[in-house]
Amino acid sequence: MPEGDTVWRAARELNTALAGQTLTKCDIRVPKFATTDFTGRTVTDVVARGKHLLIRLDDADSGWILHSHLKMEGLWHVYERGQRWRRPAFKARCVLETAQKQVVGFDLGFLRVLPRSEENDAVGYLGPDLLGPDWDAAEALRRIESVPERPIGLALLDQRNLAGIGNVYRCEICFLAGVHPLTPVGEVRNLPRIIDLSKRLLEANKTRSRRITTGNMGGDPLWVYNRETRGCLRCGTKVAHELVGDNALELRDLYYCPHCQPAAAASSAPAT
Repeated sequence: MPEGDTVWRAARELNTALAGQTLTKCDIRVPKFATTDFTGRTVTDVVARGKHLLIRLDDADSGWILHSHLKMEGLWHVYERGQRWRRPAFKARCVLETAQKQVVGFDLGFLRVLPRSEENDAVGYLGPDLLGPDWDAAEALRRIESVPERPIGLALLDQRNLAGIGNVYRCEICFLAGVHPLTPVGEVRNLPRIIDLSKRLLEANKTRSRRITTGNMGGDPLWVYNRETRGCLRCGTKVAHELVGDNALELRDLYYCPHCQPAAAASSAPAT
């Protein structure tokens, strides 16, 4: 499941392949932008912004951006010219080529083209990026605390508060902090440590191909996420599973351990 660390790695790989290179082919397989052709233009850089990926072309004043979001199943691959694709061609939404490389976006949640002058309009609403140069823990805390009645599990997932946390991290962070994910933000006493833990987890995993929150490189990588049939990795208690969201269209899987994350009171246990 793509989260901030996955997108950070994808942006780094694409930047290595494309930055400073002139496109020799551009095939955007999205009806609205199918006639857009950036052949002959130069890619300046590729950056991640939370869970968004931006391929910037030409200068900031007159250039363009290919803005994509992986959603649940999207990914970008980098190939040598002529190398066989590892995904079916019908799943490709964007194909970019340079003299040496071929970059293909498969099953992208969305892909759009916009002027570089509109970049802030597209992603400026996002909170501080946990893996970005704009990271600001104090600002992330201020945003989360601004709605004290909101459950911490929803506040962490809200990209307007801090950008990069997805469903897996949301569940694992609450577990490691010993806080029930439905505890109102105003009742959580270790918010700064939860934010620090979020930063440290994504930093630790951004260069790994396998997401690990347990520290166990060769064993179970996660404490509670998707473990409702196996139990909490720490205590063995049956992991609770609910669908939670701000509305019916935003319901997401929520996993937590009723023993390690009691709902009776907000936790004061330090994050690890």
